[in-house]
Order: sequence, then C-alpha cells, then structure tokens
Amino acid sequence: MQHLAIFPILLPMLAAVFMLLPPLSNSITRQRIFAVSILLLLVTVSALLLLTSHQQGTQLYILGGWQPPFGITLVGDRLSTMMVLLTSVLGLGAHLYACAGEDKDGMYFHPLFMFQIMGVNGAFLTGDIFNLFVFFEVLLIASYALLIHGGGKQKTKMNVHYVILNLVGSGIFLFALGILYGTIGSLNIADMANKVRLLNEHEQALAKAGGLLLLVVFGLKAALLPLHFWLPKTYAAASAPVAALFAIMTKVGVYSILRVHTTIFGEDAGALASIAIPWLWPLALLTLIIGAIGVLASPSLRLTAANLVIVSVGTLILAIAMQRESATSAALYYMMHTTLVTGALFLIADLISKQRGKAKDRYVIARKMKYGKLIGIAFFIAALTSVGMPPLSGFVGKIMILQATQGLAETAWVWGGVLLAGLASMVAISRAGTTIFWRAAGENTNDEKISPLKIIAVVLLLSASPLLVVFGGAVTDYTNLAAAQLHNSTPTVTALLPGGNE
Repeated sequence: MQHLAIFPILLPMLAAVFMLLPPLSNSITRQRIFAVSILLLLVTVSALLLLTSHQQGTQLYILGGWQPPFGITLVGDRLSTMMVLLTSVLGLGAHLYACAGEDKDGMYFHPLFMFQIMGVNGAFLTGDIFNLFVFFEVLLIASYALLIHGGGKQKTKMNVHYVILNLVGSGIFLFALGILYGTIGSLNIADMANKVRLLNEHEQALAKAGGLLLLVVFGLKAALLPLHFWLPKTYAAASAPVAALFAIMTKVGVYSILRVHTTIFGEDAGALASIAIPWLWPLALLTLIIGAIGVLASPSLRLTAANLVIVSVGTLILAIAMQRESATSAALYYMMHTTLVTGALFLIADLISKQRGKAKDRYVIARKMKYGKLIGIAFFIAALTSVGMPPLSGFVGKIMILQATQGLAETAWVWGGVLLAGLASMVAISRAGTTIFWRAAGENTNDEKISPLKIIAVVLLLSASPLLVVFGGAVTDYTNLAAAQLHNSTPTVTALLPGGNE
C-alpha cells in the first residue's frame, strides 16, 4: 500500500515499454489484450488510491528517499486521485474503441497511448512544478505522435501547428520556473506556498511575473482565450479514440491553474494572493462566449464537440475565479461530467461518420444510417447531458456552479454567460440531431457493422452521467472535501513538508 501512489505512473510506463518488445510487439492482438488488462488494473488501482487518500489522508511517495522540498515527491490527495481515476476511466473507454480497428491505422498506437496516460497521471500526482513540466513534456510528446496516427494531410497540418505552439509554451514554462526558483528558492509546491508570503517587495514583483507566466502556459494547455484557437481543428482532425482521450488534456491545464493559483498564490500568499483572479474573470467569460459562437458555427459534429470542450473550459475557469470552496466543489463535479461525456461525443461522431459515407459527420443531408436508431439513442443521451438538460449530470453541475455565485458581485455575469452558452449549445446540438438523424434521403447501402467494442466504449463513458446523478450525494460529499482540502492550504502544506502530518 505504501507504493500505491506511484502505480498510476509506473503501470502505463512499464506497459508501454513491454509492448515495444517481443513477443507483444509482434502481435496487435496481444497488444490489445495486454493494454486492456493494464487499463482495467489501472482503474482498480486508481479507485483504491482515491479511497485510501479519502479515508487515511494525503498519500506521499518520496522517490529515492530525498525528503521534500529537495526530492521528487508524488502527492495523492483527494483532488489529484480523483483526476487520476477520471483519466483511467476515460483511457479505458477510448482504448476499447480503438481496439475495434482504429489502432491498426498506424504504428505504435498502444505504447503511445500508455505513455500519454503516464504523462497525464504524472501531471496530476506530482508535488513539484519542475516535475509538472517534465510530465507535461511526456504527455505532449506522446500526443504529437497520437495526433498524426493514421496519417493524412489534415492531421499533418494540424500537428505542425500544435507542436509549434506547445514548444513555445514549453519555453515560457522554463522561463517561469527559472524566475520562481530564483526568487522563492524552491519549486516544491508546498514549500513555495510557505515561502511566497515572506518575499520582499522586489522579489514579489518577480514572483508575480513568474506566476502569471505559468498562467499563460496553463491557459495554453486549457485552451483559455486567446490561446484557444488551436483546439477545435486539432481535436476534429484526430482519430476518434485519440480525440476522446484528448478530452482530459485541457483539464490538465485547468487542474494546474487550480492547484498553483490556489495553493501557492491563494488567499494565504500575502501580497501575491489571488494574482490570477483579475485575469481569470474576463478570460473565462470571453472563452465561454467564443466557445458558444464556435458551437453555433460548427459545420460538423466533431467540430461541435471540440467547441463544447472550449465552453466547458470557460465554465470551469469561471468557477475557479470565484475562489470559493462551493464553486471549486461544483467545478470538480462538472469536470468529471464534461470530460467523460465529451469523450463519448467524439466516439459517437466517429460512429456517425462511418455510417454516412462521404457525408461523414457534416451537417448535410445524406442517406439513412443502417444503425441510426442505436446511434441516435447514444447521441440523444450525450446531447441532453452536454447542454445541461435535467435530470442528467450536466444540469446538476451547472446548477451547482450557479448556486455557488450567491452573494457574489459577478453573479449576473456568471449566470448570463453559463445560461447563454447552454442555450447556444442546445441550438447547435438540436440542429445536429435533426440534420443527421431526421433529414435523410434514401436508403443506406453501407453495410459496415458496428463492433461490440465500440458500443461498450460509448456506453462506458455515457454511463458516467446517470451514475453521477444517482450517486450524486456521495460524489458531492467527496468534491466538497476535496475543495476544502485545497482551499485550506495550511494543514495540507504542513503535511507535505518534513515532519508534517495531515
């Protein structure tokens, strides 16, 4: 049990290495079985880690015996373990879908998929900002190859833009780390939270610059306006399982903003308290508006799903900007909902695309789909929950965010932004449904069958929505405790430093 915190990183890393070696490298079937087995084990380990951190307190894993703040420390608190479990479930669903044939379109899909999950899990579990940079690079390098998996002119074009933009982001990240290390003297998150309030006036100016540079980097990963423009066409160009897995990528950026600007530059940071908040309010609202416009203007279901990701990012950043436990708790609930449902929507868009021939998932009149009723039911559930219709999880998550604004000066802005974005999403999704499923001309001659694995994958991800409602009491109790642990940083920080106990 004492090694539990490193398993979400170790399992996918070792699995990726083994799949590059014989006999697994010689057989796609063996790779599929092995990878699915590892992902099932990863879901189990992640759930166990979440329960352990919930019941026994924050789990620390100190690599090499080097005590913080000098060594590499993995931190499994309620927030990070929740994100790791979310990644594992999403990864399992996306990978099951890929095993139906998408994995054969290019080389090394399964090892790259595992390296991607390793990087994402590492970003959630690390207790050090430099290692956050390292895991960012791991997940980005894997994502570069996954994005171009299967080849094609459109994928290559989008990948070039994606790579260049993220290389610039990585450079800014290093500048920010250098500034913060030079002023604070540490990159351990808990140690930085302790020292940041003790800086003199000149050091405060430098630390503020470093903190805001980090906001730029994390905003790029999260697709926060004006750094959002790369996302829609990039996600739409990716293969379906890769796009579904990428639904967690923006959440890595959102998580990083939440972690750094609540723990280090939160309410206890003295003169540097809440330095990001004046920026987050307008950027979140503009991101929400741009995402809503993008949803309305999208000519295909994949682009609609990609722009819904931007809408969700704007909604989450609005909740973070409130700097309230209730708002953070609502954001965590909404994050679970939107990640899994958006992932399912990318998979449904691919099912539609395969059934409609040359029309693919574009909003044009085409022949009827052979499995239109089955896909239509899945689309209907995904549509209802993604736009926030009751009684599914999207409605619950948005209501929680709106309720958290009580007594806030920006209440009208939050309500207006969230409700208008929801209305725009409803109009766009309604248009998608009527065009794809109702406005059909002639019978479909496409005899392509739907693999049971694809149905299982979609059902797995879509089932999250009703489950989040059925077990809403337990889930919100957990998110309340996770938010309280994050905002009450003093005991948490003490626990992460030598001699501390939670």
